[in-house]
Amino acid sequence: MNMNEIMKQAQEMQQKLSRVQNELADKSVTASVGGGMVSVTVSGRNELLSIHIDKEVINPEDQTMLQDLIVSAVNEGIKKAQDMAQA
Repeated sequence: MNMNEIMKQAQEMQQKLSRVQNELADKSVTASVGGGMVSVTVSGRNELLSIHIDKEVINPEDQTMLQDLIVSAVNEGIKKAQDMAQA
C-alpha cells in the first residue's frame, strides 16, 4: 500500500467519523430515576440538554436526596448516550 492510498483511507475515515458525530448530535436519550421524579435528556454528544424535576421531590429540608437523584439521572443519561453512540 502506498502513501497516497493510506492518506486517502485516512481522509475517508475522518469524513465518516465527522458524519457519525453530526448524526449523534441530532439524537438524544432520556433517563429517569426515583420512579420518574428526576428525568434528564442527553444528546449523542453527551451534552445535558434538559432536566425535569417533579415538584414533589423538592424538599428544602432534604437537599441531599434531590442532589443524589440529579447526579444519578445525569450519569444514567450519559451512559445511555454512550451506549447509543456505540450502537
